[in-house]
Amino acid sequence: MLRPGKTLERTRSELTINNSDWSRLIVPADFLVYDRERGLEILGDAPSYEFIFNVSNSYHEAPVYVPWQDRLYISELKPSEFLPPYVVNLNRQPLVIDEIKLNPPLFAANDAQYVNGSIYWAVAGGSTAVRNPAIEQRPGIYKTDPATGETVCLLNNYYGYYFNGLNDLAVHDNGDIWFTDTNYAWWNNLTDTPPQKNAAVYRFRPSTGAVNIVEESLQMANGIEFSPDQKTLYVTDSGSAGIDNPIIAQYGHVPSTYNYTGHHTIYAYDVVDELYITSKRPIYQVQSLAPDGMKVAANGYIITTSGWGADIFDRYGTVMVRIATNFTVNNMAFAGPDLKQLWLTGVGGIARVEMNLEGQY
Repeated sequence: MLRPGKTLERTRSELTINNSDWSRLIVPADFLVYDRERGLEILGDAPSYEFIFNVSNSYHEAPVYVPWQDRLYISELKPSEFLPPYVVNLNRQPLVIDEIKLNPPLFAANDAQYVNGSIYWAVAGGSTAVRNPAIEQRPGIYKTDPATGETVCLLNNYYGYYFNGLNDLAVHDNGDIWFTDTNYAWWNNLTDTPPQKNAAVYRFRPSTGAVNIVEESLQMANGIEFSPDQKTLYVTDSGSAGIDNPIIAQYGHVPSTYNYTGHHTIYAYDVVDELYITSKRPIYQVQSLAPDGMKVAANGYIITTSGWGADIFDRYGTVMVRIATNFTVNNMAFAGPDLKQLWLTGVGGIARVEMNLEGQY
């Protein structure tokens, strides 16, 4: 257990806990080290956790770093409003959070990735009942030029069916975009159309327009990332948050509930011929609530947000470090000149972690 300037060592046999998430019972601690050798190497000599912005209690998602601007973009998910993305200029002190306009605006972006000068967004929102009723947006994949803010839709349907509400995406080196489609947009009142398809994982090839379903056995596929060599795909299943909820239009937007026996697990798959996945295997079940956003570091270590923090573990699911936060974390992004800053975004807060772990775009 580590807070800068202080270290407290305890073995598991020295802790007395109840039947619950024991990491929440250990205070104060910014970092919980489970694997001493690798964990301390990850943290480095001067790790830090800093709560940067106190924000609204809406979900704050889709953090994405644009290196040539040294800017971090962040979206806010709020029903019935086209909220401009936030932007943090990391080269300006003190740090401030501003709004930035996209053309056309995007409603409820859940995840984003910076690739070859463009931002690719996984958008959950779909509604005409927003600030500008002339704009009809549907869940899908959108692409923004950060230099101009000009935004285009790349995909917003599966053979005519609306997507339920895209959650996360991962762009392969060959240009294919793999993404997850969940029911949370309906439950959180971010779309006016009930889900028409199973929650699933898809692969989209922009060069041809082809879109293929690649996985539908998960309860609620959520975060998605490739290993550095792109031979393994990781997907989080957050089925514990929402599996009991009805999807019936007459019931309306019933907020998602939590069921401890639902899936809250990260799965790994082998990627075959850059086209499909096989050999599904569970590698980690999160400690707190449900897994949400996910990132893979340059060395292959996996990070997933869950509840009040984020877990760092290896490809076998062995946890090395947990970052403990003072707010519920939804998503994250590596940033900074050496990609060793990890920005955490969520409900009520935005924080920055600095450690000795290099990320990827």
